[in-house]
Amino acid sequence: MKRNLIVTLTVAILFVCLAVSMPSGAAEKPIKWKMTSLWTPVIQLIEGDRHFVDLVNKLSNGALKVKFFDGGTLVPPYQVFEAVAKGTIDAGSDSAFIWAGKDTAFGLLGAYPFGLTAVDYMVWIYQGGGFDLYQEVYGKFGMVYLPYGVTGMESGIRGHKPINGLSDLKGLKVRMSGKPQGHILKEIGASQTVMSGGEIYQALEKGVIDAGEYCTPSIDWGMGFQEVTEYWATPGWHQPSTLLGVMINKKSWDKLPAHLQEVVKTAAMANMMWSFSFFESQAVVGTENFMKKGVKITRLGDEDLAKLQSLANEYTIAEAKKNPLFAKVAYSQMKFMKEISQWRKISHPFSYGRNPVLPDLDAIKKYVK
Repeated sequence: MKRNLIVTLTVAILFVCLAVSMPSGAAEKPIKWKMTSLWTPVIQLIEGDRHFVDLVNKLSNGALKVKFFDGGTLVPPYQVFEAVAKGTIDAGSDSAFIWAGKDTAFGLLGAYPFGLTAVDYMVWIYQGGGFDLYQEVYGKFGMVYLPYGVTGMESGIRGHKPINGLSDLKGLKVRMSGKPQGHILKEIGASQTVMSGGEIYQALEKGVIDAGEYCTPSIDWGMGFQEVTEYWATPGWHQPSTLLGVMINKKSWDKLPAHLQEVVKTAAMANMMWSFSFFESQAVVGTENFMKKGVKITRLGDEDLAKLQSLANEYTIAEAKKNPLFAKVAYSQMKFMKEISQWRKISHPFSYGRNPVLPDLDAIKKYVK
């Protein structure tokens, strides 16, 4: 009798130990998500999306299974926002500035002329209150947002003529994304042409545009721009960095148990660092490829950059006056850059980023509600 009791207790203890050590969710039916990319396989940015999905699937240990779809295979790329917001799909990748037509605050969250650099974005998001602002802006549309990728500076402007100064841009038709970028081009006498990435090559080849920009050197190389341009004008003032992330339908997010929400958040943070190192290393390769091809590199002078910075500041204050949410995000970012400027100055030349001439913070703050 006593022996049977000991055996029974031993079995019971083993069962409890196995249950405790069993991966969470292993006995439960896995949650399944559909996620699509904004990018097609031709555009290297998709690698950040694939890496994130792989991390989530591994870290969740089967409790959350995300099925990934290349851009354009599930819904048209520029319908991803609506598809996620409505719950047609659970998640979709993006760069926030693409949706600036829905709310100008999105422009600051994805890329902005003379705005945050890659490292700036990471520090501001995780330590400067940026994460909560993403939730506020995307939350208006029924979504949760997790920043999970970042690139360094975009290449700059590629074209058929050398651009040594702002005067060389006058009269040119330039493919450049972004409303603030278009305003700045207009102010210096150029005209903005908006088109998708897939249209740029042919537009340059046929002379529909005089010059254009798309992304980092490796991505530009993959798009074939070395075949249709001879000159590369730097730096990429129009987009010092590109922040990438995943839009998640709020209802899909709320259905996740707390531990799986933490898994997805952790995967996003880990993917941020991976993506930065990946895209920067690829930018090195892309630059070497363009130089071997014989593409000539020019650079705008400090006076020209100061003029462009001034125009960007004017636009920021004007837009803050129109949109309190834009003002809130802009104030947070500009305040961060002002606060970090002293340490940057002290740590130069071993620091990162830059200390720009910022717009008047009080002029932005008065429009924050």
